Amino acid sequence: MNYVSKDIEAKWQKFWLEHKSFEPSEDFSKEKKYILSMFPFPSGRLHMGHVRNYTLSDTFARYYRQQGFNVLHPIGFDSFGMPAENAAIKNGSHPKGWTYDNIDYMKKEFASLGFSFSKDRELATSDELYTKFEQGFIIDMYEKGLLYRKKGMLNWCPHDMTVLANEQVVDGCCWRCDTPIVKKDMNQYYFKITQYGDELLEDLHKLEGGWPKQVLTMQENWIGKSNGLAFNLFFDEESKANLGSNFDSFDVFTTRPDTIYGVSYTALAPEHPIVTYMIDNALLDAAVITQIKEMKNSSSIDRQKEKSGVSLGLNVIHPLTNEKIPVWIANFVLMDYGSGAVMAVPAHDDRDFDFAKKYSLPIHAVIKPADGELDLTKAYTEVGVLFNSGKFDGINSKEAQSKVIDHFESAKLGQKTTNYKLKDWGVSRQRYWGAPIPFVHCDDCGLVMEKKENLPIALPHDVEITGEGNPLEKHPTWKHCKCPVCGKDAIRETDTMDTFVESSWYFLRFCASPANWEKEAFSAEQIKYWMHPKGHEGVDHYIGGIEHAILHLLYARFFTKVFRDLGYVEFDEPFDKLLTQGMVLKDGAKMSKSKGNTVDPDAIIEKYGADTARLFILFAAPPTQELEWNDSAVEGAYRFLKRFADRSQFAQKTATLPKIDHSTLSKEEKAARKKVYEALNRANEVYNERYTFNTMIAGVMEAMNALNEQNNPKVWTEGYWVLTSILEPIVPHICWELSHALFGGKNLGVQKVCEEVFEVEALTLGVSVNGKNRATIEVGVQESEETIIEIAKASVEKWIEGKEIVKAIVIPGKLVNLVIKG
Repeated sequence: MNYVSKDIEAKWQKFWLEHKSFEPSEDFSKEKKYILSMFPFPSGRLHMGHVRNYTLSDTFARYYRQQGFNVLHPIGFDSFGMPAENAAIKNGSHPKGWTYDNIDYMKKEFASLGFSFSKDRELATSDELYTKFEQGFIIDMYEKGLLYRKKGMLNWCPHDMTVLANEQVVDGCCWRCDTPIVKKDMNQYYFKITQYGDELLEDLHKLEGGWPKQVLTMQENWIGKSNGLAFNLFFDEESKANLGSNFDSFDVFTTRPDTIYGVSYTALAPEHPIVTYMIDNALLDAAVITQIKEMKNSSSIDRQKEKSGVSLGLNVIHPLTNEKIPVWIANFVLMDYGSGAVMAVPAHDDRDFDFAKKYSLPIHAVIKPADGELDLTKAYTEVGVLFNSGKFDGINSKEAQSKVIDHFESAKLGQKTTNYKLKDWGVSRQRYWGAPIPFVHCDDCGLVMEKKENLPIALPHDVEITGEGNPLEKHPTWKHCKCPVCGKDAIRETDTMDTFVESSWYFLRFCASPANWEKEAFSAEQIKYWMHPKGHEGVDHYIGGIEHAILHLLYARFFTKVFRDLGYVEFDEPFDKLLTQGMVLKDGAKMSKSKGNTVDPDAIIEKYGADTARLFILFAAPPTQELEWNDSAVEGAYRFLKRFADRSQFAQKTATLPKIDHSTLSKEEKAARKKVYEALNRANEVYNERYTFNTMIAGVMEAMNALNEQNNPKVWTEGYWVLTSILEPIVPHICWELSHALFGGKNLGVQKVCEEVFEVEALTLGVSVNGKNRATIEVGVQESEETIIEIAKASVEKWIEGKEIVKAIVIPGKLVNLVIKG
């Protein structure tokens, strides 16, 4: 067959579209597979990372369809977000028009790559119908007490002019545009994700074996559960008076209660209420206030680097020794962990030690090594023995932790406490292109929910987007409404939701029957079938980048547990198996327009075809590893497909797998059959266990090489029957063409391994003379030892001629050793 990729691919893409070849069945008696790749933001053009991601999911989907599963393989678009507004500013376009034009283009690109997505379940999160259902969920979460509004110091991106969640601040910068963030005091809506902190942590064990260990570790560290001691530090009388008797104490939390006798100073966060009071009441001089403001405007990452602080001129009383302890402000103390105040033990904490040395604060050692001397030139942070610690002297520091807590609790000085690094998820965003938060501000009723029958609260189209401020806040009419409770004039909430809200439940939206798509977000019957059959829960295969390990994957787990508690679903975790693919690189760097090292998928398809792009993407590297783009390897993939098409001329047309008498075949014919079925075995392992598609493709290439070494038409036919089936998930267009031309498509299904091809009929043995390898021989597996020895002698005749054979040793399956003398 002459391989013209453009013609073949256009033919089958048209066929799949017209025949709705990839829609899942409504027959729920069939075994199912739900295959999903993380959906894209509609930026307008696919990049090679997209191609890799969706080729992986498409390969799984096509494989499982061949195995007889009912497969749901949907696609959507994560279509709200700041880039659409930025494009509107740059191009003078409307975010909605820009977004949906890009979606239309990307759909064509998906089709050109042969991706087998369900067309009936396509969605965009900016669809008003999606917003309607989501706003209903938000109202339910508010009624359940899982959503609240409060004022606080928030992460603010001065470039995008919006608030960011803690998880969206990367190395002190905005996750999207890399602009350094600043802190801003403003109202914000929060999801109570901390209420699920324990469950999010404990349920990670359910994901072991299905999720990469690296992702589980990243989530565990982000949740950051720690047990310790919480207690109050009380001001001395002079300090109370300086504070106008407005504060008696502040509370601290420590994971090292064993070091309590080593406390030599305490430190407050710059945002602590006591610090705010002192600034507001002019209790600090101007230079100190300026220094505090600089600390506040620094990112939490920067505040952990160069340590700085200032004394407040206050003292607290040590709860056990009654000694005075100075109170400082330190930039490394954060309000969003613990209480925003710490007890400092410089003798046994590196950070506290550096700060104490910088500001000449006292250092009290209270733990020493069980053996050896204590080095006072640095903090001792290992396990040791307590000293200078009252009644706890001589106790192992690990054991002392619980004993100190017991003492504090019995003396009513403090209590054992659990803290989390995880903080409630701030979801307010001050932008236009997002889902409006469905609340109303009424002078009489306060903050009230919109009525569900009024949903969706849709965005106005007539907005001016300048990049300054929130367009919804400036709109002349949109925000003015009636209170849903009392009917009086009120103001609609102008904040929109973090786009991670949309991606936290989209996988459930695909579980809505197309027949009821407009009526329900998802149906109980579909959810039970696709997400929660017996003994299993979640999407079967979820594929995406490891950069989403904390943000999207943690939020999706949270939403699933919330929806369970709201009665929408009956399972705990959203994704059964997670595959995190590596980045696509070129010239050793991540592809980027700014670096000029991008590869346009459209250009590759135009030159070589979609199947070549798909084959290269899966052959170049295992999916979890980085993939280096290689033009010559792309050319090599294309040449293989041309040979694959050309060699099909040696196969015969048939509607059934040809019957072959293996015993009558030549050595080369038997070797070819063996390689074909080795490739099939490898394919089954790869799809179900290892996902190393590169080794599977290598197996197919080896089988083709073996087929080329023989000329039996039946062996060629059997080879193409099996190999087109194996390759169809990876290079579907050429395989559908060959399969239908040769076999009427009958081979695109479950393939059974022919075990007889692996039966060993002959053995290859080495022959050595006095321990030196001299020859190899081939013998039948049933040959007697006497015959094997005679064959071995004949093969080394020139080395044993005229010599006495003292002994002949046969090591079964390996070699024959002849011992001679003379």
